[in-house]
Order: sequence, then structure tokens, then C-alpha cells
Amino acid sequence: MDSQQKHHEEEMEKDEKQKLCLLRGNLKDLSFEDLDDSTLIRFLLARDLNVEKATEMYTKYTTWRSTFVPNGFISASQVQSQIAQNKMFIQGKDKQDRPIAVVLGSRHLAAKNGVEEFKRYLVFALDKLCSRVPEGEGKFTIIGDLEGFSYGNSDVRGYLAAVSILQDFYPERLGRVYIVHAPYIFMTLWKIICPFIDKNTKKKDIDETQLPQIYGGEMKLVPAHNC
Repeated sequence: MDSQQKHHEEEMEKDEKQKLCLLRGNLKDLSFEDLDDSTLIRFLLARDLNVEKATEMYTKYTTWRSTFVPNGFISASQVQSQIAQNKMFIQGKDKQDRPIAVVLGSRHLAAKNGVEEFKRYLVFALDKLCSRVPEGEGKFTIIGDLEGFSYGNSDVRGYLAAVSILQDFYPERLGRVYIVHAPYIFMTLWKIICPFIDKNTKKKDIDETQLPQIYGGEMKLVPAHNC
């Protein structure tokens, strides 16, 4: 690393620390206490270190969390129909120590009574995934397997809800997304998903010992509700 690059990184770190102090001060004035640095930094980064926008985002998050997850967690009994589809699995880590989730798109079916249970299932699964994120990392990796994906799985309302929940309430949690076995009809949903797709999809960041067996690795799939 040359001296110019080192100086630039030091200045960035200094700026980040200053913004962190300002954000903590704003939230303390709003009666938010005992906030860890890693959480606040995620909200800052999601708003390009804009303290006021990060304050607004965190306030919105806590309001949502207290109403949507009043008990602090979503129980399996609240998402039984979603669990029955057996579509999300959690196990293993990539080479950056990020936990891996595998989502089988062909098993997802839109609920006839709206997206509320699906939204609860997302929180149920994402909370489990976040609990596996090691301290200091903050992110997870998702493999989206679309083998067998058809129009019956094209739940636009559900996917929009997923994008909204990830962006608004789990900022800076999604590290990489790998899409495999994508059919032609997936292109109609590309604009919804593309903000989360890493450009360098060919880079292998998952060791074969941590890769699911269905992709040539050594790990068996473990349903999210069993984790």
C-alpha cells in the first residue's frame, strides 16, 4: 500500500468516526441508548455517511421493529405455511467468513392472502442468518438457485417486499448474491434484484467444504427453520 492510499484510508476512517459520534449524539437525544458501533456504522454506510439520513433511517427501523416484531423475534408458528415450502437453507461460510443461505426459487409460491406471512418469514430467516454473522464482519452471502423457476414463482409483490425489508431494515447486511440456473423468464425480474447482485459473479469466494452438495461441495442443505 503506497503512502497516498494509506493517507486516504486514514482520512476516510477519521471521517467515519466523526460521523459515528454525531449519529450517536442524535440518537441519544431521541432516547436511544446502548447502541453498538457496528450497528450504527451499517446505517451510516447505507446513507453514504449522511448523519441526518442515517438518524432518520435508524428511527424508522426501530419503529418498524417494535410494531412488526413486538416480541423481539418471529416464531416458527407464525410462518408455518412458508416453512412448509422448504425453500431456504442456512449452513457453511464463504472465504470471508460470511454465513451462506441457499434459496430455492422454484419452491416459492405467492400466498393467496397477501404478503404479510412472507414478510414475517423473511424476518424469521434473516434474523437467523444475522445471528450467524461473526463479530466484525456484518454481512452474509446468498445463493439464489432458480432451477425449475417458472411464472408461477414470479411473485413480484413478494420480491418487492423482500427488497424493501433488506434495504430499509437490514442495511449493509447483504454481502454477495450468486444467481445460478437462471431461466430466461428471470430477466423480467432482473431490475428488481440487480441492485444486490455482485458484478464479479465468477469469483469463487466459497470453499468446496462450505459449498452445498448440490453445487459440488461437501455440505448438506439445512432448512432455515432447523438452524
